[in-house]
Amino acid sequence: MRTEALSAIEGTSTSEELEELRVRYLGRKSDLKQALRAVRDRESGMALNAARAAIEGALEQREQELTAAADVEDTGFDPTLPGAQLTRGRLHLITQIRREVEDVFLGLGYRVFDGPEVDTVENNFTALNTPEAHPSRAASDTFYVSDDVVLRTHTSPSQIRAMLEQQPPVYLIALGRAYRRDTPDATHSPVFHQVEALAIDRGITLADLRGTMEHFSSAIFGGTREVRMRTSFFPFTEPSVEFDVSCAICDGAGCPVCKHSGWIEMGGAGVVDPAVLSGVGYDPEVWSGFAFGLGLERIAMLRHGLPDLRLLWENDVRVLSQF
Repeated sequence: MRTEALSAIEGTSTSEELEELRVRYLGRKSDLKQALRAVRDRESGMALNAARAAIEGALEQREQELTAAADVEDTGFDPTLPGAQLTRGRLHLITQIRREVEDVFLGLGYRVFDGPEVDTVENNFTALNTPEAHPSRAASDTFYVSDDVVLRTHTSPSQIRAMLEQQPPVYLIALGRAYRRDTPDATHSPVFHQVEALAIDRGITLADLRGTMEHFSSAIFGGTREVRMRTSFFPFTEPSVEFDVSCAICDGAGCPVCKHSGWIEMGGAGVVDPAVLSGVGYDPEVWSGFAFGLGLERIAMLRHGLPDLRLLWENDVRVLSQF
């Protein structure tokens, strides 16, 4: 009986066949069970229990083998096939834009200067010729860490730090986060990214600023956007201008994103005020220069036709995977 059972178990190929053998050899009405009930001597009992143990062990082992085979078959796994294609991550759009901006100015001979995001009131306002009563100094516009320390409202404090460290000529860009108490909307955010450019040399004029901005616009937008320069006022530049780029959403026709003007403000600029130069020890009779600050989010919007800069920070893979 034992030999017959072990041979039959070895030949099974399905769990159903194995269950039939379990009933046949170990069930209540099986010959083995009947023999165990009728046993009257020790030798017969030992022999029958040894046969039962051997059959039970063979059944358990074969069940494990059939289960393992079924698991491999169910998964359809073929170790000879190539591995599954994994989705690769990529740089965030703002990081991509930042690196492209750096490349443009590095090609013009500028250097990249990194300044701290937490800076002094002196560097953020006073050294930039911002009056004590200027609205930008108010707590309603600026994040104050203490009376003398703020989260920088622009990357312009890097200009001051750089000019204090070196003598002219100076050609640099500073990129990074800036903070203002703005209400988030399609074109504003309390945390945003800027690129600040500064050029100090002999004989620099507003025409050099205009030429640099036109070159920058052509390199970033590929000549698809129009650029205009309009007069403005900033405490640290004189004369001051603002640069606008034609709206990528309506192509200058007017829409809610550009407030129906056809233009989106890209940033402020101008000729560095002589008071700022004097404050860092430069002779304004010898040296002149220009500076401008542009928002990287605005650049991304204008380049890719994004209707709302908040799309950049909502972590929607459908948006981010396009870039």
